[in-house]
Amino acid sequence: MDVRSALLLVVIAAVAAAGQAAAQAPGAVTQAVQAWPAKPVRVIVAQAAGSGIDVLARMLAQSLSVQWAKPVIVDNRPGANSIVGAEAVAHSSPDAHTLLCVSDVMFTINPHVYTRLPFDPVADLVPITQLVTLSQLLVAHPSLQSNSLAELIALARTQPGAITYSSWGAGSPAHLLMETLKSKAGIDVLHVPYKGIVQAVTAVVTGETKLSWAGVNATQNHIRGGKLKPLGVTAPTRSPFMPNVPTVAELGYPELEYMVWFGLFAPAGTPRPLIDRIHRDIARILLDPEVRKMNLHPMGYEPSVIDPDQFAALIGRESALRQVMVKISGAKVD
Repeated sequence: MDVRSALLLVVIAAVAAAGQAAAQAPGAVTQAVQAWPAKPVRVIVAQAAGSGIDVLARMLAQSLSVQWAKPVIVDNRPGANSIVGAEAVAHSSPDAHTLLCVSDVMFTINPHVYTRLPFDPVADLVPITQLVTLSQLLVAHPSLQSNSLAELIALARTQPGAITYSSWGAGSPAHLLMETLKSKAGIDVLHVPYKGIVQAVTAVVTGETKLSWAGVNATQNHIRGGKLKPLGVTAPTRSPFMPNVPTVAELGYPELEYMVWFGLFAPAGTPRPLIDRIHRDIARILLDPEVRKMNLHPMGYEPSVIDPDQFAALIGRESALRQVMVKISGAKVD
């Protein structure tokens, strides 16, 4: 082990074990932050290669490799609704050389859906920053005789249980959104779960199902091609990508406001100075106007870089909101 690596490991161990000692040696902490990373950084993505979050993570990894002068390697660990990848990071060394890129589902939905988790997301992982947000669209097959949410509700009331909708499984955003709409509007539409978001959207495009909720990134090309029609968007304001689509609040259902987000996390115990450095470096990339224009907006993403404390507070608020939706949906996994 070289002197630089040894110095980093010693200082990180000291900071993680004794915050008071670190406070007495600010120079050592600064030295550790400057020395990091001592080896390649691995970013575990809790979804499959080619997914939206994977594309984002690879773009970030490329830029961070230059900033940090060390390889940043994307490691896809899909499975169990992001639990597989998140658990791997939760059990990693708290030295900021293994990070987690994951969606909101892991922190705001899974704890309420799964009876048991192999780790505690809040206790075993620490937030670094939110990366981007993504609004969800209620989309319908063109053959459905409804061109607005009001028309859909009226039609569904005349055909209880006859209209189908697809999701990517119990507890997915699509499932929670539709079950909440069913509860609030007093309608009955039939849930057809699929293995993933691509399959769920494809089912509506082909007419296997008539409805779904999905991100702008997964639906905008189908909408432009006339293969799907949008009925509402879950953003608090109209999406710049679909400005003619009304928000769910405009349509009378503010309970359906929902922004999917992707975020970056580290194992619990990772020293705060390293967390703050990574946050600053991520912000430098995502808040660049050229990156927003060329990399984020084409995927339907809005950058949403917030500091670790703001991110932790956001997770707490959204977890409480999703708990209500999970209860309405009845989703539960033993």
